[in-house]
Amino acid sequence: MFSKFLRYGSILSAIFGVVMIVKVSNVQAERAMPPPGNPPIMPPEKPYPDAVAATGILESLSENVAIGVPLPGLVTEVLVKVNDAVKKEQPLFKLDDRDLRAEMLTTQAQREVAQAQIAVSDAQLAKLESQLARLTNVTDSRAVSRDDLENRRQDVAVSQAQLAAAKSQLAASDISSKRITMLMERLTVRSPRDGDIIQLNIRAGEYAATSPKTPAMIIGQTDTLQVRADIDEQNATRIRKGQKAYGYLKGDPKVTFPLDFIRVEPYVIPKVSLTGSSTERVDTRVLQVIYSLKRPDEPPLYVGQQVDVFIEAPELHQ
Repeated sequence: MFSKFLRYGSILSAIFGVVMIVKVSNVQAERAMPPPGNPPIMPPEKPYPDAVAATGILESLSENVAIGVPLPGLVTEVLVKVNDAVKKEQPLFKLDDRDLRAEMLTTQAQREVAQAQIAVSDAQLAKLESQLARLTNVTDSRAVSRDDLENRRQDVAVSQAQLAAAKSQLAASDISSKRITMLMERLTVRSPRDGDIIQLNIRAGEYAATSPKTPAMIIGQTDTLQVRADIDEQNATRIRKGQKAYGYLKGDPKVTFPLDFIRVEPYVIPKVSLTGSSTERVDTRVLQVIYSLKRPDEPPLYVGQQVDVFIEAPELHQ
């Protein structure tokens, strides 16, 4: 009798222990997990009954221009600063051109040698032409042999060829000087269009490469901005030209602005707007739609900020 009581008592104690462990675990879980509440930032409300939502990024009008260098080299002078307004063909920065200037000195020396050779050849030709003229003016054919006269004519022809060669060397040195001048001008990097310096990644004394990880500087027109909206490929068939759209600044849905349609880029690409890296691996493919907006004074908008975009696009069955 006592053994049965001990056996059932052990079983009941084990069950009681399991129940208590479960209750304690539930209490701990409730304490660890805070009650659900409202999000810290409320998402924007759709401005249209039927809309396609997208994530966009602010760019300068006509896209940003990443400035590169024609040749790798040392930066000797940077002529602009961030936020500077620049005009087309305005100098931005200069690269080291000492090797070209040294080559120019050699070319100038060759030009002087060619000029001296022209003077020598010209004098030699004048001398030979004078001798040939005296022999030609002799009336008595017995006084001058035919061979002497022919040799004088050949000497004049050779001297004329030497003078032409010296002039060609002078012309070649002039062309070489022009070529070096053009190469030296190319080392002064100029703005390809009007705009503002929105990023500067190069300093005097740094080495500029032709394929850097970041461009030397970025130019964009920031008075008017554009939004590059990424439309999921599943909603791409709902997009049409001229559709109305509104943008909301990400993180502050109270900041809203109407968008003006520019174009649809008819090429579905992998989505890269999460980090902006062209090597980012994502499975989503998107259709990009470009809208423009006038940059407001308040609050300030900056190139590179993300925005939420809602495009008025009815369902397919409608």
